[in-house]
Amino acid sequence: MPVYVWEGVTLTGEKKKGEIEASDQLAVRRLLLKQRINPKKIKPKSKDLFENISFLQPKVTTKDIVIFTRQLSTMVDSGLPLIQGLDALAKQQENKTFKKILEEIKADVESGSSFADALKKHPKLFDKLYCNMVQAGEMGGILDDVLSRLAAYMEKAQRLKRKVKSALTYPVIVLSIAALVVAIILIFVIPVFQKMFADFGKALPWPTQVVIMISNTLKSYFLVIIAVIVGVILAVRKYYSTDRGRRQIDRLLLNFPVVGPLLKKIAVAKFTRTLGTLIHSGVPILDALSVAAGTAGNKIVEEAILKVRASIGEGKTIAQPLQESGIFPAMVVQMISVGESTGALDDMLNKIAEFYDEEVDVAVEALTSMIEPFMIVFLGGTIGSIIVAMYLPIFKIAGAVSG
Repeated sequence: MPVYVWEGVTLTGEKKKGEIEASDQLAVRRLLLKQRINPKKIKPKSKDLFENISFLQPKVTTKDIVIFTRQLSTMVDSGLPLIQGLDALAKQQENKTFKKILEEIKADVESGSSFADALKKHPKLFDKLYCNMVQAGEMGGILDDVLSRLAAYMEKAQRLKRKVKSALTYPVIVLSIAALVVAIILIFVIPVFQKMFADFGKALPWPTQVVIMISNTLKSYFLVIIAVIVGVILAVRKYYSTDRGRRQIDRLLLNFPVVGPLLKKIAVAKFTRTLGTLIHSGVPILDALSVAAGTAGNKIVEEAILKVRASIGEGKTIAQPLQESGIFPAMVVQMISVGESTGALDDMLNKIAEFYDEEVDVAVEALTSMIEPFMIVFLGGTIGSIIVAMYLPIFKIAGAVSG
């Protein structure tokens, strides 16, 4: 329905203005009169010229969804009907993109759709995990509890993601700046030395010749080198988007020193937290495993979880196929086995997730502390080698003169 902007006066003479969503101006007038407001001006709200250009619209962040989930959980727990809760959250939402989506969800629920089905129409914001948990919450009559668990799950998952990003951001920034500095030296500084050495009339030391050759190559083929680097990156990304490419690259990463163990810990933390949250929310085990497999973040781990799902369909326990996969540590398998036998699998999975969250913290700190001295040595060695190579001819001439 269209939105109208209005201005009016109350019975006490107080001036007021606002916005109302209604079918037409007459409906707006009626609504205002019911609120004892005498309307003086009613006009359609002007449209945003860029509202149909998606990339110019504000993005919906994970924080927006977490806040929405927590607020809706509180409202439902307080006894407020779902539609009223969605309406209130849509009206107070400042993000225009999210506001529009919430209004669409509210309209779908009003027309008879379940909350989960309404959410499934927006897969970019509400993934399978979110929709499956909401569906289980609706069926079990525990939507408020499920929404609260969802918000907590998303916050922990986001915290884990930030830790990994922070560990990678620092070395990437430092190496990028270093590459830029080295490129500037090779392209602009070395040619100055090269002109100076051209007047010496003597053969230059081989380290100096190597640096000059690199400088000339970089100057002559700079755009080609940039194009090749960009092409390689795009080719790797394209290959990774295929099942075969993702499988091979993910297997390589898991077997990579230092990084591999960290990725395994992250995958275990994601899998156990997701599966534990889903099971506790009442999602059937087979559906829960399908969703958890998709959140593992690694194709090899994902395939191992799907094999576990297939084995359970044949009547096996979760622990047995997990052990056979060779991906999950023995401690994880044993704790899951105990959880299955005691009927407290969801609690055990959450305990494993908490443990591996701490393990990831330790591993990230160790990785960061290992990268820092490596970068210092690498950068110092690279720039130092260039400087020494450029000053070798000067030292040679100075030695000859003094001799």
